[in-house]
Amino acid sequence: MLRLLTPLLLASLLAPAHALDQPEAATSRTAKQGGLTAPAKRFAVTAANPLAVDAGIEMLKAGGSAVDATVAVQAVLGLVEPQSSGIAGGAFLMHWDGRQVQTLDGRESAPAAATPELFLKADGKPLPMREAIMSGLSTGVPGVLAMLAEAHRQHGKLSWARLFEPAIRLAERGFAISPRLFELASAEAQLRNDPQAGSYFFDATGAPKPVGTVLKNPAYAAVLRGIAIKGPNAFYEGAVAEDIVRRVKGHARPGLLSAADLAGYKALARPPLCNDWRVYRICGFGPPTSGHLTLMQILGLLDTQHAAVAAQGITADWMHAYAESAKLAFADRAQFIGDPAYVAAPGGDWQNLLAPVYLKQRGALIGPKAMGVATAGQPAAIKQALAPQAEQLEAGTSQVSVVDAEGHAVAMTTSVESAFGSRVMSDGGTGLAGGFMLNNTLTDFSLNPVGADGKPVANRVEAGKRPRSSMAPTLVFDRDGKLIMVAGSPGGPVIIHYVAKAITGALAWGLPAQQAVDLPNFGHFNSGQLIVERGALTAEQLADLRGRGQQVVETDLTSGLQVLVRVKEGWVGGADPRREGVVRGE
Repeated sequence: MLRLLTPLLLASLLAPAHALDQPEAATSRTAKQGGLTAPAKRFAVTAANPLAVDAGIEMLKAGGSAVDATVAVQAVLGLVEPQSSGIAGGAFLMHWDGRQVQTLDGRESAPAAATPELFLKADGKPLPMREAIMSGLSTGVPGVLAMLAEAHRQHGKLSWARLFEPAIRLAERGFAISPRLFELASAEAQLRNDPQAGSYFFDATGAPKPVGTVLKNPAYAAVLRGIAIKGPNAFYEGAVAEDIVRRVKGHARPGLLSAADLAGYKALARPPLCNDWRVYRICGFGPPTSGHLTLMQILGLLDTQHAAVAAQGITADWMHAYAESAKLAFADRAQFIGDPAYVAAPGGDWQNLLAPVYLKQRGALIGPKAMGVATAGQPAAIKQALAPQAEQLEAGTSQVSVVDAEGHAVAMTTSVESAFGSRVMSDGGTGLAGGFMLNNTLTDFSLNPVGADGKPVANRVEAGKRPRSSMAPTLVFDRDGKLIMVAGSPGGPVIIHYVAKAITGALAWGLPAQQAVDLPNFGHFNSGQLIVERGALTAEQLADLRGRGQQVVETDLTSGLQVLVRVKEGWVGGADPRREGVVRGE
């Protein structure tokens, strides 16, 4: 069993050089039996909770599309896994229709009244991260419902209302509190103080309702029923929107979200980024998420290192090369990446960060000893007058991967940001018990709008802007253009490392999907330390890495990988044992 680490304890373990507050703490492991017991020939779903997976399977059995299943999964996740995602959060969705990859951006946006100084105190210094999170300031305009509605308009087969039936049914009849929900709620003192959340998650004495308690959520059912009948406007306008705004502006540290912000939100179609890696084509999301660009930089830099290419597992040589590659990639991430409506790509094209000549040049900086903190490169002739962003907590906290009977697929990473978001629950103006959690996604912006040199940070707060993310929903194709992998994970900036691990394990090392997911976690953020999951490395490997100058710290790293991989007989999958997800199909 993994120890439950509070953010304070985790920070103390990693101090002083790098304090990695994870979006969700570690909880008990859930053993997985190799994903599917047999390959799924028609369709498959994997997500972070069995009840959500069941909802997706229900839609697919009814003849629904991958998008239909995804909407149903998300509606249930907002009920049974409210710490991770929900209808007041945001998401990035990738869709494959058998011919082309489409990407839809449902990332939250900053209110129209927001300024770069949003999180600065009167003395000009940023608020402490925890204070910023647990405030009205942190809540951005939710995007996931608008995005899912647009995806359904284009690719749905079942009626919009049908997709919400499983979640409404569960909310009304109740669901059993899972061990993970119980453990995370138990650690949240601030959650008790919220009028709506306190009575929902805790009993009259303030104790968390125990595992197995049947929890009903009439407010959530009522809100979903309105959305099912009237569409997303039932959320973005009227009583639901008014209640969200009231709670944000009525907070002890009020935010700037307005009814006009909600009514004006639009999901955006973005061009996918697709890149060759070895014999594969890997497609992901471009900015405002850094996930694909940084992931592909790491994989590309690793391939400049002969020892890493030759490795067939996690060796000290491979881990050293990985850590150095990650330093270089994260230096570029901090310097260049932000919302493309506000931040220009280096040289006008994000692919400049992945140009083979540039990666070879950067890879030449990797030597037998650990470098210090890496600086950003110059991937194009035009050098930007921006400051790198300092490392800070961020999140992306649930993954949904679906393949339907037509071979169409969805990879969606969805989030309310930190565990339980801003720790504020809205009942949608129903006056009933329960509801849904509000996001704290604006803390994904740089709290300090300028760097140490006084230059602006690319990922600073600006009106209407979407904060940088690390979410990395991923579709992988073989050399013939056939979809072979659907993947993604929650985990804040470590998402990039989790997905890199899964791709490497499954495709470079040939491991079965579940074994690739089960591999130990690790990561480096160019801020001093190589973090590795407890027990991931042998004593000899730890000594070897430390002898090369790597500052290795062992800790809990709570990934939530949900992976589907095509084999000759159909689809198999891997669900992360660090969370409660499953893989199901037929």
